[in-house]
Amino acid sequence: MLLWPQTITQLDANATLIRRARYGVIESTAGGFRRLRLRVTPTIVTIDSARLWGPLIHRLDPRDRCRLYYNQPLGHDRFLALKYGVSGRGCALETIQSALEALEAIAAIKQIDAIVCQVWNARLTERVMNRFGWERHTADQRGRHYIKRFYGDYPQSPALKLFDAADA
Repeated sequence: MLLWPQTITQLDANATLIRRARYGVIESTAGGFRRLRLRVTPTIVTIDSARLWGPLIHRLDPRDRCRLYYNQPLGHDRFLALKYGVSGRGCALETIQSALEALEAIAAIKQIDAIVCQVWNARLTERVMNRFGWERHTADQRGRHYIKRFYGDYPQSPALKLFDAADA
């Protein structure tokens, strides 16, 4: 259990701390992983707040930045919930991919079986989600639910590209 917030810039060097922390925010900038902020409390997002704040933040933030908020729900030690994602207006696909790679690296460090999320943005189509390795899950519930399964078989992605301050 984490007693105070921590900021990590290298995932592999802080594996023990990442394993213990249940909540975090991944931030990618300029096509590379910038940091992981481990949180003491979970991210609580309602559909209404996401619909209000997400587009507003996206419109007002011109930077090439992506943030992914995840929780590891109590009682579900083998799963991560991707609670919320927000990007700046200038966010490039490479930046989003680096944030998702960081999420997968965290899943590997924590030995997570699957990551689940609920998608409300209409631009994230079934085809886009499938391209990133997510598949439809629990079609009987309200909203579009997706899951990315690992069960010990984690992607062999290239080394996580780190944010380079000279690029910003």
